[in-house]
Amino acid sequence: MGRPEFDLQEAHQWFAVSCFNATWEYIDARERTPEEEEKMLHSTVAPAWHWSQRKDCTPQNLSIAYWQISRVHALCGRGSEAVRYGRLCLDVSREDGVDPFALAYAYEALARGEAVAGNKRSSDDWLAEASEAAEAIADEDTKKMVVDDLATIG
Repeated sequence: MGRPEFDLQEAHQWFAVSCFNATWEYIDARERTPEEEEKMLHSTVAPAWHWSQRKDCTPQNLSIAYWQISRVHALCGRGSEAVRYGRLCLDVSREDGVDPFALAYAYEALARGEAVAGNKRSSDDWLAEASEAAEAIADEDTKKMVVDDLATIG
C-alpha cells in the first residue's frame, strides 16, 4: 500500500473536527435510536484517535476529546466508561498550557459519570471541584456555560 496523495496530517485534522462535530449532532438530538447511540459512540472516539496522530496534538485537544467521549458514555447510561474517560480527561487537563475551562469540564465529566453510575457522594465531590475550578475561568460566558452544565447533573 503506497502513501496517499494527500497530506496525512491535514486528513487527521479534518477527520478529528468532522467526527467531533458529527457527535454533537447526536448529543443535541432530543431522542436517539439504539443505532444512533451506537453511531454516536463510534463518532466520539474517532476524534481522540485522529488528534493523537497529529504532530501538533496538545493536551487541550485530548482533554476536549476525552470530555466528549465521557459525555457520550454518560448519555448512553454507561457510568463506568464515562468515569474512565473523565479520569483521562482530568489527567491531561492538569498539564501546563491547558485552559482552566478544560479542568472544570474534566471535573464535570467525572461528576456526571459518577451520577450516572449511581455514586452520588462521589458525584457531589466532583461537582464541588468543578464549581471551584469554574471560578478560575476569566471569560464570564464560558464560566456561565460550565455552571449551567453543572446544574444539569442530578
